[in-house]
Amino acid sequence: MAIASPGATLREEQQLIGAMVALMKTEQQLLVSADADGLATLTPAKLQLAQQAAELARRRHKALGAAGFAAAEAGMEPWLAVGGNADTRRLWDELLDLARQAKELNRVNGMLVNKQMAHTTNMLNTLRGPAAGAAGVYGRSGQAVAAGPSRRYVVG
Repeated sequence: MAIASPGATLREEQQLIGAMVALMKTEQQLLVSADADGLATLTPAKLQLAQQAAELARRRHKALGAAGFAAAEAGMEPWLAVGGNADTRRLWDELLDLARQAKELNRVNGMLVNKQMAHTTNMLNTLRGPAAGAAGVYGRSGQAVAAGPSRRYVVG
């Protein structure tokens, strides 16, 4: 489906990215409270929003290319300089601001995920006990066993 202008999708893109920002703020709260069940419910919605935003960006890029500009984000500024108006410029600037917010939320949420994973790994290692450090040492039953004193030969 061809669009008349590279600016035709901006309002809808802005709504989608705004919804993504709101979802990522909720995700952040769930990460802080370690609510794995709540996080699992957000994943399908995040995926759907990301797919819809990608499709709109693809359509905008196609329209930029058809208008003789770079068929990428870099083509928007030159297009706005010759084909945009104040409303389109405002929508684009607001979209860029929302994208920056989403990027920062994604960075912080990634740090929270890594922190939670490190905490979980430490807890698992604690639960495994000292035998966890003796990787590769197994008893007859196939279970990990604590490493005892080594058998060293004394050469005299």
